[in-house]
Formats: sequence, structure tokens, C-alpha cells
Amino acid sequence: MANPGPDPTWTDRRHPDARVEEWVFAAWTPEASVGVISGHRIIGSVAWYWAALGRVGRPLLHITDFEVPVRADPFIMKGEAMWAEHFCDAPMEQWTIGNETYAASLDDPTEALGRAYGDPTPIAFDLEWYATSGPSRVDDLAGADDGYQQVGVVHGAIEVLGEETIEFAEVPAHRWHRWSPVSDPLLLDPLALPVARAHTGVRAPFRFPDATVLDLVLDPSGWHRRPSS
Repeated sequence: MANPGPDPTWTDRRHPDARVEEWVFAAWTPEASVGVISGHRIIGSVAWYWAALGRVGRPLLHITDFEVPVRADPFIMKGEAMWAEHFCDAPMEQWTIGNETYAASLDDPTEALGRAYGDPTPIAFDLEWYATSGPSRVDDLAGADDGYQQVGVVHGAIEVLGEETIEFAEVPAHRWHRWSPVSDPLLLDPLALPVARAHTGVRAPFRFPDATVLDLVLDPSGWHRRPSS
């Protein structure tokens, strides 16, 4: 059954009754050689920020900060040696995704599920996310009050110190916005994505403070969940 159409109460801004709220943006090249994801979740006065750049044959560049104080503008995240922004240029149409920080360079992506110790690598995202369809309701929200997703494209660049700039020109993209009126972060499970049939390509795992895991693998149709072992 197709997802219901847009709900008139949906907004790209914070929902006034939401105690837990999350925004996630993703993009990838059509041949699945490069994938990027950037997300943040607000829980009361603290935000979790996470991002990754995955590339075939290269180390995973992994970023997490789970103790970011929520600012007056909750879409700007400033942590220790980290700045990131998810800026809504036009509701339901356009977002800017940026950061300047250090990523942990991980030869083995599995290390991201532990302490994620790796060589600190300067990285910067400068991306523009554009919708190519209207939003649709997110299925399978385990305990969440509401949420939607949207298909789009991304333009922009990612800079990694000592490497050639990665340029994106209208590559496939997706985004999600979920929220819950209850303050327990466990009420937002990791994104309910399709399970990958094959999972030997680009991988980007995350372990969150509530012990939940988002283990992503990339194929030409986008980010999927890696099957549980």
C-alpha cells in the first residue's frame, strides 16, 4: 500500500510538542562508489550529531558528537573542534548541509561500532539538498509519533585534507524527519531502511548512546541496513 499523502501539520521546523526530534540527510553516486550521510537528533537540551563519508577502496570517514548543547538555533551544532549545520532554505524544498570538523579515518568500518579510534582527518561538507517529490509518511516508526521522508538530489562538494575535492552534481538523495512527544530517546529507533541483499560495498555503521545501531551499506538505490549477524 502506498504511503498516505502529506499531512498539513508537517513542518520542517521543530514541532512544539516534540521532546525527541531527528533530521537525517543522505546522498550517493549512482554507481554506489561514494555515499554521505548527515544527521542530528535533539533530546531536550542535548543533540546527537553524526555523519560519514564512505568510498569504495578508501577508509570510512566517521564523525560523531553525542553531547552537543542545543543552541537557540537548533540547526547549528557546535561541539569540540566541530561545527555543523542543517539549514532549511525553503520548507519541503531545499536544505543546506554543512560541516567543518575532524573525522576519524577507519580502515575497518566495524571499528565505528566500538571506540571509533582513527586518524583525525580534516573534512568539510558544503552540500545543497533539493526535493524532487513531495514528502511521504515514514513507515515502521517504532514508538515515534510521526515522521516523513522525501526523495531529492544533492549538489555540492566535500573536501578532505590532502585529497581531491569530491564534487556532487545532482546525485540521488533522500531525507527523513521524525519526532516523538516523549523525552526517552529510545522511542526513536534507527531509521527503518530496507535490508541490503548484498553488503560488500561502502559501509557506514553508527552506535548511538542508547546502544542502538544503524549499520548502513550502499547500493545504487541508496543506503540500506546491513543484515544482523
